[in-house]
Amino acid sequence: MTAIRMSRPNDGARAVEIWRDAVDATHDFLTREDRVALDAMVCGFLLSAPLWLAVDGNDRPLAFMLIDNGHMEALFVDPAVRGQGIGAALVRHGLALHAGMTTDVNEQNAQAVGFYESMGFQRTGRSALDGQGRPYPLIHLQHGTPGAEGR
Repeated sequence: MTAIRMSRPNDGARAVEIWRDAVDATHDFLTREDRVALDAMVCGFLLSAPLWLAVDGNDRPLAFMLIDNGHMEALFVDPAVRGQGIGAALVRHGLALHAGMTTDVNEQNAQAVGFYESMGFQRTGRSALDGQGRPYPLIHLQHGTPGAEGR
């Protein structure tokens, strides 16, 4: 059984482990240099970031999600449990908190783009560079009908 809870200080190392394994499994488009640079940056903040965790019956984190002001900054699932609905459960939890949630996804990560679209996200734009100015285009997504949250 999977439960969702907020992270605690001792969950940081496991979050980093999930991030590394997930990136290695899904982000083969990254250059080695960019992967190393991202690792250093992510390790710096994941250890203390306020994450939503999907945990197993032994309270071991299987996946995490970071939401900031209704924008999903990160969603990473341990590759050993991918395809079991854990990421979808986290997204549904996030949507219960932020109905018009937005996110960005690397264009080269076609599986992730398809996942978000299957969850009801729609494309709202594209950026040629990622958030660090690297040449990894981002697809901007919003759940539901973009622009409808104020109606």
